[in-house]
Amino acid sequence: MNDVAADYSSEPGRTTAVNDAVLTVLGLETSCDETAASVVRLSPTGEATVLSSVVHSQIDDHAAFGGVVPEIAARSHVEMIDGVTRRAMAEAGLDYGDLDGVAATAGPGLVGGVMVGLSYGKAVALARDLPLVAVNHLEGHAVSARLGRPVDYPFLLLLVSGGHCQLLEVRGVGDMTRLGTTIDDAAGEAFDKIAKALGLGYPGGPALERLAATGDGARFDLPRALLGRKDCDFSFSGLKTAASRLAATCETHQDKADLADAVQTAIARQLGERSDRALKEYAAENQHRLFVVAGGVAANKTVRATLEAVATKNGFDFLAPPMAYCTDNAAMIALAGAERLRKGWVS
Repeated sequence: MNDVAADYSSEPGRTTAVNDAVLTVLGLETSCDETAASVVRLSPTGEATVLSSVVHSQIDDHAAFGGVVPEIAARSHVEMIDGVTRRAMAEAGLDYGDLDGVAATAGPGLVGGVMVGLSYGKAVALARDLPLVAVNHLEGHAVSARLGRPVDYPFLLLLVSGGHCQLLEVRGVGDMTRLGTTIDDAAGEAFDKIAKALGLGYPGGPALERLAATGDGARFDLPRALLGRKDCDFSFSGLKTAASRLAATCETHQDKADLADAVQTAIARQLGERSDRALKEYAAENQHRLFVVAGGVAANKTVRATLEAVATKNGFDFLAPPMAYCTDNAAMIALAGAERLRKGWVS
């Protein structure tokens, strides 16, 4: 297992750790096509309370293009970030003087969007004399299951989204070990590109899930990747290519529904198979038995059900964030920032 703590944070600056105080942090998220702001309060014992969470989606801006256009996304963030942040502060019922810090996504993501949120966060922090915490977007997803409910470290995490697919042992912010990762495409990438091939538009993943509900995928024999490999990695490029070619042969709505169901089943099956291996590896070295799934693909009900069954089979409790916190949001960034601030890590 490779330690990848450095993958989840830039080298942090340090200030005095804050162990015995309530921390209230404003979080900002602009890494892709949502402009989001949130205020989260972290208790000394680690309970996180979401005081507000505002998300402005750019779906309508990008739908005509069938995917996210980086320049359009960045311009929209510029237009929306101030209003979204002011609304989050108002819904929390707080003034900037009530904050203990500001957290902003510093990557990975679309560079133009990341720059907007991080620059705005720096400006707020400087103007209000508050510490700024730069947060890795993936670390935000990693802690998202802790929003609004007590979840103790450590746990095994499947982080599955449009750009990432990783199995991680999570011991806390800045303290994670990777057990497996995709060797090519992420699961969410496969969902979106196959949905586009089926003519389902953007965003593709939810549209494919809705279509799959009326289909029967048994008629399609899709490739299964990495069979026999004794590791916890993933591969979705072969499935994406094969399904996209089959999509071109679909003549009826039912053909498309059947293929959508086959794709969803194949993705869920691979996530389950690789997670099963990781759970066994994790259990051999740890007494803790909690399996968490997070990221945008965690909103898919078939994926959730498959992973919960795998967790139960291995004697693990299963947990996924509320649906609102699976996709990109600023509450997870605020929480990760608060936990870093607790340790005295600032940017």
